[in-house]
Amino acid sequence: CGMGALDEGQGFVSLGTSGVLLAARDGYSPAPQTALHTFCHAVPGRWYQMGVMLSATDSLNWLASITGARPAELTAGLGEEILAPGRVRFLPYLSGERTPHNDAAIRGSFTGLGTDTGRDDMTRAVLEGVAFGLRDSHEALKAAGARIERLMAIGGGARSRYWLRLIATVLGVPLDLPKDGEFGAALGAARLGLVAATGARPEEVMTAPEIGERIAPDAGLADAFDAAHARFRQAYPAIREIQ
Repeated sequence: CGMGALDEGQGFVSLGTSGVLLAARDGYSPAPQTALHTFCHAVPGRWYQMGVMLSATDSLNWLASITGARPAELTAGLGEEILAPGRVRFLPYLSGERTPHNDAAIRGSFTGLGTDTGRDDMTRAVLEGVAFGLRDSHEALKAAGARIERLMAIGGGARSRYWLRLIATVLGVPLDLPKDGEFGAALGAARLGLVAATGARPEEVMTAPEIGERIAPDAGLADAFDAAHARFRQAYPAIREIQ
């Protein structure tokens, strides 16, 4: 309600401690086999679904804690123009994973490390791993029939333009950044209260924020990241088997 995500085709990606990819739905289409969350919307007659990964910015915070750098320092070393997928791969399962694996026991891992691997390589792998985890949620939503044309990007991780360009490219979906202000649960609750008190139509009150910037996917790297995501998906069962 705070983001104005009411109708099919509207949604957002939240890069917080956990990562959330949420899509408003016009109907009920549960998919428990991929741990996709399906809920009644706060507005009657509507639904929403979301994929959740447990360690989004938490993965970057963890890397920062063991390298003695702030998260912003880690991402600053990469610049803003995204690179093709790196050799180092990171599975972001530091606390288990929800969508699509529903696996509390799996843990994270790095593969592809070499004597030439540096901090920037590991940072890049963490950002890619989180982006691929969000792609897993995106695929689960599409399999349930969700139509995702573009997404709002919110949360602390949205301050990194590199990460946003990477996620937009991995998902193949433009990311919109709100111009200013907070559009979270408190605003949604206030809007619900306003509708209850005045009888106003939800569509008139629960509007989307003004867009300050749109991050487009990099079409030239789409194929490379599609292939890298396929390898990422193959890594989960292999790592799960030996842990």
